[in-house]
Amino acid sequence: MRLDFENDSRVHSANTQIPVTRHDDAAVRHVAEQIHQYFARERRHFDLTLAPLGTPFLKAAWQELAKVPYGTVVTYGELAERAGHRGSARAFGRVNAINPISIIVPCHRVIGANGKLTGFSGGLAKKEALLRLEGSLYQERLL
Repeated sequence: MRLDFENDSRVHSANTQIPVTRHDDAAVRHVAEQIHQYFARERRHFDLTLAPLGTPFLKAAWQELAKVPYGTVVTYGELAERAGHRGSARAFGRVNAINPISIIVPCHRVIGANGKLTGFSGGLAKKEALLRLEGSLYQERLL
């Protein structure tokens, strides 16, 4: 399962790389219910079994990204360092850019080293809206 935004630039190129599997209505309902709860501010953590496709590096990076708590932000450099890849901020930016399950693996919680919002496949307005939904105080990092 992928979770994309309308007008997401990744959708066309990524769709050709993902194998099609059997549709599971119960699993889709379970995911949809948790996403609905997230947007209703009733859920801060997703209780889903995740198995994103990717290299060991991508999987490790997404695992670390999934640990970033609701309502908080980290920089790409901080995220790379937490995953044991100090100095790999740009690589982690790319990892976020190809995250197949945005929101569930919260790439919107990663900001630039200068404290500003950068790169988000759904657009910066959506990234800011998600952070506001979570009550994130990311702007305080600029002080």
